[in-house]
Amino acid sequence: MSKILILSGAGISAESGINTFRDNDGLWNNHNIQEICNIDSLEVNEEKTINFYDKQRLELENKEPNIAHIKIAELKKEFPNEISVITQNIDNLFEKAGLKDNEIVHLHGSLTEVKCQDADCSFVENINYLKQNSLNNGKCPKCNTNLRPNVVFFGENLPQYSKLYTEIETCNLLVVIGTSGSVVNPDNLVIHVEKSILNNLEPSKAIFDELYTKVLYMPVSQAISEIVRDIRFTIRNI
Repeated sequence: MSKILILSGAGISAESGINTFRDNDGLWNNHNIQEICNIDSLEVNEEKTINFYDKQRLELENKEPNIAHIKIAELKKEFPNEISVITQNIDNLFEKAGLKDNEIVHLHGSLTEVKCQDADCSFVENINYLKQNSLNNGKCPKCNTNLRPNVVFFGENLPQYSKLYTEIETCNLLVVIGTSGSVVNPDNLVIHVEKSILNNLEPSKAIFDELYTKVLYMPVSQAISEIVRDIRFTIRNI
């Protein structure tokens, strides 16, 4: 388990042109969460739900990682055993920056993947930027059940969260980048670590920033150099 945990949210990808969900101009202002991202969305609004994620997947194709993704990917490559990267984001910008699937944890799934709707079937496939129905006409190749986006909807189980809680047990430095704290509140994590860095564009009502060792309210592209220096300093002194 790693000593440095980097936890990122939508803010790290915003500078790459990916719309956040909760900002004033975010995706949830233009779409009804209950229709396209709820536990029963595939049951009652399957076509609308599939179309929504098809559109997001297609738009992701031309998005490029920004300097923060690149610097974090470089650090992970340099210190593979000291750093863990966990993201709330369903985009693949860390992968585009060079991380392999086993070098990053996506808490809420991956937009470029689809999986079988049958919970007992293990089928998962990366379709990159294609529409879901491009794979076997939208049917699972293993059991012929309908496919679905491999993302976590509201009300569904969160299997990857156990990895987050395990990592925090041995964490010396928690780095939180670009999250409002509305879904995963880092305040619940920071109380378990010795040192921490919070980087957001602006304060969030959900986060008590006095809990953090260092707070950087600025774009992540401006903060990343200082964050990298602090991570390197921590690793040298572990």
